[in-house]
Amino acid sequence: MAYIMVDIEADGPIPGDYSMIALGAVLVVDGLHQHFHGLLKPISDNYIPQALAVSGFSREETLSFNNPEHVMKDFAKWITKVSKDRPIFISDNNGFDWMFVCWYFHHFTGSNPFGFSSQNLGSLYAKFRQFI
Repeated sequence: MAYIMVDIEADGPIPGDYSMIALGAVLVVDGLHQHFHGLLKPISDNYIPQALAVSGFSREETLSFNNPEHVMKDFAKWITKVSKDRPIFISDNNGFDWMFVCWYFHHFTGSNPFGFSSQNLGSLYAKFRQFI
């Protein structure tokens, strides 16, 4: 299985009404040298200034980011490239990150390469702790 650590930044609490504006991922292997990063143009006029501030970007900056459809298609290609078998979505806050990534994949590409589930970073740690 290919474990892929994912983190996103958003300008609000839920996808659709608000936007994912940054997406980063890394394949969990020695060296962490295979990674993906995308900046996504907002899909909604709605945003919460305090939520956006976490990202460090201004609203004006986000309006110049990339088309979300292109970013998600590029992310899907990257996942296929680095995964020889089933990719596993890992995140520190998988409830939040997963809902945005899953929604964006289904909305912009028609499917989610990760399937229907995600794992929390703590689960990854517990699994690999036995090998340390």
